[in-house]
Amino acid sequence: MLRRIGFVIASLAGVYFVFIAGLLILMLQTPARFSLGMAKIPEPLFAAVPFRRLWTFARMGHLRIGEAAPDFHLDSLDGKSQVRLSSFRGEKLVVLVFGSYT
Repeated sequence: MLRRIGFVIASLAGVYFVFIAGLLILMLQTPARFSLGMAKIPEPLFAAVPFRRLWTFARMGHLRIGEAAPDFHLDSLDGKSQVRLSSFRGEKLVVLVFGSYT
């Protein structure tokens, strides 16, 4: 009887850790893939998942304090032109604010 209980507990722990690993891998994907995957996960599961720690780890990036941000370009709000981050270097301070993916 104790062996069965141990087997069940070990099996549940294995499933839990596989789920956590899968969630971390999902968090490392592009925002579009991440949102598609997250939409399929039932909300009650988040009560049993260290979501904030996983998210912080997955999105911490590789830049260190004082390093220059990598250059990128985005469409302007009106969609008629593009804005390049490097065009502001030495001219203005830039603050990037990213909203939620959901």
